[in-house]
Parts: sequence; C-alpha cells; structure tokens
Amino acid sequence: MTHSTIQRWLRAGLALLLCASMAAHAQTRAWLDREQITDSDTVTLNIESDAGGGAPDYGPLRTDFDLSSQTSSRQVQWSNGAMTARALYAVALSPKRTGTLQIPALQVGSSRTQPLTLQVGASSASAPAAASGDAAAFLETEVDDPTPYVQQSVGVVVRLFYAAQLLSGELVLDTPAGASLQRVGDDRTLVREVNGRRYNVVERRFLLIPERSGPLVLPAAQFNGRSAGGFFNDMFGGDGRLRAASAERTLQVQAQPASAPQPWLPLHGLRLRYTAAPTTGRAGEAATIVVEAVAEGATKAQFPELPVPDVGPGAQVFAEPPQFDETFNGTTPQLKLTRRFAIVPRQAGPLTVPGLRMAWWDVAAGQPRNASLPDLQLDIAAGVAGSTAPALPVDTTSALPGEPAAASTDLQLAPAQGAPRPWGWIALSAGLAVLWLLTLLWGWRRRGRRVAVRDAEAGVPVASSGSPYTRADLRRAMEAGGLDEIIAVLAGMGGVQTFEQVLERLDNAQQRETLIQMQAVRWGGQGGDVGQARQALRRAFHDGPHWRARAGTQNNGLAPLYPSAHS
Repeated sequence: MTHSTIQRWLRAGLALLLCASMAAHAQTRAWLDREQITDSDTVTLNIESDAGGGAPDYGPLRTDFDLSSQTSSRQVQWSNGAMTARALYAVALSPKRTGTLQIPALQVGSSRTQPLTLQVGASSASAPAAASGDAAAFLETEVDDPTPYVQQSVGVVVRLFYAAQLLSGELVLDTPAGASLQRVGDDRTLVREVNGRRYNVVERRFLLIPERSGPLVLPAAQFNGRSAGGFFNDMFGGDGRLRAASAERTLQVQAQPASAPQPWLPLHGLRLRYTAAPTTGRAGEAATIVVEAVAEGATKAQFPELPVPDVGPGAQVFAEPPQFDETFNGTTPQLKLTRRFAIVPRQAGPLTVPGLRMAWWDVAAGQPRNASLPDLQLDIAAGVAGSTAPALPVDTTSALPGEPAAASTDLQLAPAQGAPRPWGWIALSAGLAVLWLLTLLWGWRRRGRRVAVRDAEAGVPVASSGSPYTRADLRRAMEAGGLDEIIAVLAGMGGVQTFEQVLERLDNAQQRETLIQMQAVRWGGQGGDVGQARQALRRAFHDGPHWRARAGTQNNGLAPLYPSAHS
C-alpha cells in the first residue's frame, strides 16, 4: 500500500469520525419550567437545539393552550478548537382546560422534540391562596347577600391581590344569566398583609340585580396582566405574565313573597328623619321641611319617590326635585335621598303636616316593615300686610288653566332652617332705604315729583314714577333670587301687585312665556331645569321689562323718571 493510499484512508477515517462527532452533539430537547399548574397559571415551554433549520412549529400546541410571549436567542461556543452554535426558544402556555395535557413533539428544523406531560388542576377559591400567601396574584369575590330576593340590589366586591409591580392588567366579571350586572364607582386601592407577605389590593364594586328566582351562578372573576418582571424572570425565561381567577359563586334567589307590600322594596334597612322641621309659620309665606331617607341595599333607580305631604285645603305644598347620593357601606349599596317641601299656609291657625310613611321588605328578617315620621304641628300667624320684604301673595286662582298659584318664598332660601338670606334682612332693609333716598335725590334734581295715577281697568293705585326698583335690582333678583323676589321686583317696576297683573302689564310675549315657564318648573311639579328657566328669564329681560301703555294716565308735562325699555 503506497503512502498516498494510506493518506486517503486516514482522511476518510477522520471525516467519518467528524461526522459521527457532529451527529453525537447535534440534538434538540424540550422541557417545562413546571410540571403541575392550575388552569389560572401559565407555564413556560423551553426548546434548545443545535441542529439549525429555524424556529419550532408551535401549531400543534394551540389545541389545548393559548400562546404568548414567544422569544428566541442564539449562543456560540468554542470547545476543544471546535465551534458550537445553539438556539434557545421559549413560549408561554396558558391551558384551556384541566386534566393531563400532552405537549406534542414539535418540529425544529430537521429534528423533533420529545413529547411532554403537564398536569393542570382546577383553580380553587382565593382563600387557600390568601392563606398561604405564596401566590403572585389572586382574586376573591364577596357578595353582601347569598340568598337575595328578586329585584333586590346585591353588592358584589371583587378584590385583586398582587405582590409584584403591574405594567398592565384587565379585570373582568361577566354578567350572569338571569340578572343584570353593572360596575359602580371607581376602583379602591389599599395594602394588606397576608401571612407576612405584603400585597397591593384593588377593590372593584358591582351591582347585581336578580331578575328571576332560583339558583344564580355568578361567574368567576378573571384577571390577566403583566408584571414588571425581575432578575429571575430574565434568567429563566419568565415573561412576567400574571393570571388569576376567583371561584364561582352560586346565589339562591328567593321569589317575591305574596304578603310583601307594594311597591316592592327589598332592603337591608330604611331610616327617615327630618333635617328641617319648623314649628311656626306665617300665612302666605313658605315654611320649608326637609326629609332625608337612607336606604341600605337600594339604588336611585329602584327607590320610589318620597310622597308629598297631604295638608288638606289649609295650605299648598310644593316639592323640589330630590337630591341623591349613592355610596357603598362595606359591600352593601347605600342610597341617601334628600327632598325639600315648601308648605304655604292660606290662613292663620294650627296646621298639621302628616309625617311621611313608607312600607318596605326586610330581607334579613323576611318580613314587612314600615318607616315613618311623626306629624308636625305648625302654629301659623297672620300674614303681615305692607311688608317691605319681597313677597308674592298666594292666589287661589292659577295664572293659567291647570297651573298652581305662585308661592311666597323660594325653596332655595330655606327660611324654616334659620339660614340667612343672601343679603340678610337687615342688609336688605338698609339697601332699600338707600335706594329710596337716591330716588328722592334723583327726582329732585330732575324737578320731578311723584304723581299717583290709577289703572283705568283694575282701579288699583299705582306709583308709576316712584318705583323703588331698578333694572339692577331686577338683574340681581334673576341671578340669585327666587321666583317670588323676581315677581316682587317686576310688580314694583310695573306698579302692580300680583303675578297675574305683571303678566297683563307686560307687552312682550317672550317675557310673559318665560315667567310662566319659570313658575311651572319651580312650583308646578312638571320637571325641567330651574337653571335653564332662569337663563331664559335673563335673556328675555336683558333690556328690562316691556310694559303696555296705560290708558288714561295723567300727563304732568315732566319727563318720566324711569324711561320705558323701548326708549
């Protein structure tokens, strides 16, 4: 055998050894970071390969898993003079079901991984996770009544506990069949310690209203988020994803009892009280009564309107729209309702205002209840004639067919509570005195003198050139005063006394309509926005009232002290 032949055999042998060595080192393997998880957890599948040929085909995994956070990296090493290239792939798997799940063999280039097995258990209630204090995130759901009645407001609170800093997250509670569910208010954040571990807590409140009796399954709340990660996540391929779920809750909904009072009002509690209850009053002036109702387990939409007191023919009652405040008392929804009633007596003497009474159903005791207020006894004095304070006499006839008569005091002033009026009675009297002196001075400088004239049709004495009110007074009344003050100023400017006479004196149809609308909104119980009605008044009277020309007015040859708005 020649030397050249030996060399060829040696080269062939070395080539075979090199190929065998490469085949021995070329391998692909896969492993899971955990072999047992719950259906609310994620697991990371890692694949390492030095065979080349591209990324793994993850298609077979989608049958049983949701995939997220796919990553890859490459490493190059020199060993004994030889170069080795390896690729590392990772993917986060979220199981779609419980049980024993198979991770099938995956194709990676020209090689395949070995199949793996994963045990997936059902998520337990949040109590075990909270008790152990070893979960990165967990949820708990609390209801204020596990055995509610049909149409009862049930408070539901979902709490998310998380130990790591969150970058993003979504908390979802699906609406159960046979009920309505709505989120109430803003999330509340706090910090709690569970078995020595500090958790951030987010509380989210919901309102559940069952629509039919029988079992009601409240679905598990679900959280999907991502934490800021850390050193161990970077080292071992974690993606910082957090998933948590609470346990389902089953509520036993009770039917409405046959003996329940109507309207049906299931509550945990109901309290009524007076926040303003006068004992005296004056004929023709409003006495304000304020009633507050606090209902445990009710919402604004469910609670009926507080009834208007029936005082009989001896007085008129005008009710303001109620004011609502919806909150949570622990896990139970709470409604506070406040309503003001203006009682306008027609005559002097004793007046009885019946206390409010409301029937409701006690959901805890399972029996009907009644909430009531005591009757109020008011000692009504005779009205003061000729008072300089703005007052509109109560008329038993309506301004329009079906319209109630105007009351003498705006509810916003609340005289029964002893609250000071915007200007104060003393300041008002002083202001009127100053205006009167200024009027005398102005009249003297213009050589004017007061001339009393009479309305040709009504025969009412009118001081046409001596009104104590100006456009500035009218503007102030329309900005902050009540309807009675506005009418009093207009009556003084027009030389009349009643609301109806003001309407007759006005020559502008828009001004008449806005006054009628203000009266209807304020006192007529027809709804509407008082603020919008006030704005309409200001626009209509921006250049002052437009009066009709009087018939038979005495002419004294002097220029008018208060020129007409048309001039």
